[in-house]
Amino acid sequence: MVVLLRHYSIDIRQSSIMYFHIALEKTVEIESRHFGHRLRDNIISKLIKDVEGTCSERHGFVVAVTGIEDIGKGLIRDNGTAFVIFPVKFKCLVFRPFKGETVQAVVTMVNKMGFFAEVGPVQIFVSNHLIPDDMEFQSADTPTYSTSDGLVKIKKDTEVRLKIIGTRVDTKEIFCIGAMKEDYMGVI
Repeated sequence: MVVLLRHYSIDIRQSSIMYFHIALEKTVEIESRHFGHRLRDNIISKLIKDVEGTCSERHGFVVAVTGIEDIGKGLIRDNGTAFVIFPVKFKCLVFRPFKGETVQAVVTMVNKMGFFAEVGPVQIFVSNHLIPDDMEFQSADTPTYSTSDGLVKIKKDTEVRLKIIGTRVDTKEIFCIGAMKEDYMGVI
């Protein structure tokens, strides 16, 4: 199943366990010049701008706001500015990988230390120590890992199945370490 949300296209067949539809709450700060008949639209636009693409350790990467449940009454800030804060309850699609999950990823870069792959907004590094022993680095025209017979190759844009063995959440990104040294892992 492919989900289309505004300008996002997410294939949730590949790793649907990482995507969650959750309810969150955030206070949105609006300048008084944005008041008027489009106030609700301005609050929603500001919420989307502030929330989409952010990352938190608890929820993961916010992919898209999918709906607004409630916009509370505005409170005037008492610090001398012309801002009003509105509590907003909303639903969103979040992406959060977990240690031990198996994912399908696309290789983005290969070097002698290993390779980088992406699944959704997450970058995964697979060290050469976590690539099957029968694969060796070839630094010819295009850097690749390949078997001795050359039938299986890992290079840029190759789809691979790997297991996440570690995650780290930063304020703006999620980084993962992956491994392919298990049964049923490798080039797809």
